[in-house]
Amino acid sequence: MLRKYKPKIVAVTGSVGKTSTKDAIYTILSSVTFVRKSEKSFNTEIGLPLTILGCPNAWSNPFAWLGNFIEGMKLIVLPNHYPRTLILEVGADRPGDIKNIVRWMKPDVAVITKLSDVPVHVEFFASPEEVKKEKGFLASAVKSGGALILNADDLDVVAFGQKTLMQNSPRTITYGYKNQATLKASGYKIIYKKRKGVSYPAGISYKINSGETISVHGTIGMQNVYTTLAALAVGFSEGLPIASMAETLEKHESPPGRMKIIEGINQSTIIDDSYNSSPIAQKAALETLHDIKTNSGGTGGGKKIAILGDMLELGSFSVAEHKAVGEKVAEVCSMLITVGVRARVMREAAIAAGMSEGRTMSFEDSRAAGEYTKSIVAPGDVVLVKGSQGTLRMERAVEAIMAHPEDKKRLLVRQEEEWQKR
Repeated sequence: MLRKYKPKIVAVTGSVGKTSTKDAIYTILSSVTFVRKSEKSFNTEIGLPLTILGCPNAWSNPFAWLGNFIEGMKLIVLPNHYPRTLILEVGADRPGDIKNIVRWMKPDVAVITKLSDVPVHVEFFASPEEVKKEKGFLASAVKSGGALILNADDLDVVAFGQKTLMQNSPRTITYGYKNQATLKASGYKIIYKKRKGVSYPAGISYKINSGETISVHGTIGMQNVYTTLAALAVGFSEGLPIASMAETLEKHESPPGRMKIIEGINQSTIIDDSYNSSPIAQKAALETLHDIKTNSGGTGGGKKIAILGDMLELGSFSVAEHKAVGEKVAEVCSMLITVGVRARVMREAAIAAGMSEGRTMSFEDSRAAGEYTKSIVAPGDVVLVKGSQGTLRMERAVEAIMAHPEDKKRLLVRQEEEWQKR
């Protein structure tokens, strides 16, 4: 398929921010060419071929898989209007995942977002360093004359560029706040709007300097500065003007479950980060909550509430990382509501760090956590919801406190029929 149609391949990997970055790249490139992106988080040896074929996940339906096979054969045998660019998210759940993928898929552009000292899936690797090494296979696979897009503020990511230069010499474009970054950001502020007289966080703005200074707007959170910067860097590598790309990003919407602002009941605001969780992503979400200024509009609200679920696949790092989150919560939040067995450690650590026990609750079920939150949320409150994929289904807590639950299929993650059966 790739040999026949020869699409340009933009591949994205990292410990956090892959899906958000992939979607932001799509917003920019789709404004100028025919593009296809990985749907949701199709980033494995099964998900990537589905994206290349343009076919959906057939789940456990053998007839649907047969249909996918037939569609693939049609693409190979018959002429087809195929995308000029593929934007592929590449993940590493197990050792060898990326190494095996790049044997048959060579990117024209590779984006490395950010690495982590304790990445998700680390329990399946010998060490965090082995996870980083696996991510590095993508950087090493860039075609000669291609582009390597790197986070200049992450020393481990920058190191990939130094290694790759000795191999296939791609163009290296960096982004971040450091002076040496090709696309250098400065300033960062949260934008607020009002809803029925109550202020709420609506997004962010920052400036970028690449010869000229341009304002960029995006989804809430410092992490989304890096998301949009990475997307701008990809466009920059293709010769697109920064100003027009920044204008295009004004229309970009964050994907469900990734720092998405949703109107909550009783004039509250939900930061829905329920898609997944890892130590580094959890810390970034809490730092965003810390930066937000809440106000009650004279109604007695303005609390910062965190509904946090288990962080999975951390292996021997699990207890220490849950404890660290709990300690951070004590610094940031008015209330902590945990979901799951592992997350109880967060509650214990938050109390030990000085948070009143009466301002904490633990549940085994995300729906129950959501129902409890309904009883305490007030105008001006900001509620952060985050937890790993798996059985917890933290989006159900979001649904319980949405002002407009009828919009859940459009706004929340895991709303497909197959997920609803689980």
